[in-house]
Amino acid sequence: MNDRAPAPGGLALIQALVNTLDLESGADALDTAEGRAPLGISPRTEEVAAARELRESLRVACLAHAGHGPHEAAPPLGQLLAAAPLLVRVDAQDGSASLTPADDPAPLVSRVAAAIAEAVAAGTWSRLKACEASDCHWAYYDRSPAGRSRWCDMGVCGARAKMRAYRARKGAAGEG
Repeated sequence: MNDRAPAPGGLALIQALVNTLDLESGADALDTAEGRAPLGISPRTEEVAAARELRESLRVACLAHAGHGPHEAAPPLGQLLAAAPLLVRVDAQDGSASLTPADDPAPLVSRVAAAIAEAVAAGTWSRLKACEASDCHWAYYDRSPAGRSRWCDMGVCGARAKMRAYRARKGAAGEG
């Protein structure tokens, strides 16, 4: 949908999951084996439903990062992640520690939880945002210096928003 580079580290997984649904066309990659495979989601109905629920909760968080309120109800992300067992792994050679998913029946939730923990520690979690355009909400990683990017693609969603604002101003000026 846009030409931005993928998010760094584990945020790429979250970005990919959020972007499995194209709001404009209604196409859902989770409906196909090819769309589920990169995320490690089986075709089992309950696993796909859980992935969709997680996707929409992540979208709400990404919208919040961009300063937009949620547009649809979704379960609280913290509630979904509470079911994600994580283990602290410590490297015996250098003493470094990391969170990794434990073996569990919902590995996608655990991988997402580990990615969020990694991103929070790196200070990058709040840079994963969702596009302001109500017919888009595509997840993107904000690399702007000020961290105030609003659209997934300035050439598409940003241009449309600016054109709408211009027309509104022009219409309001014509009435006065």
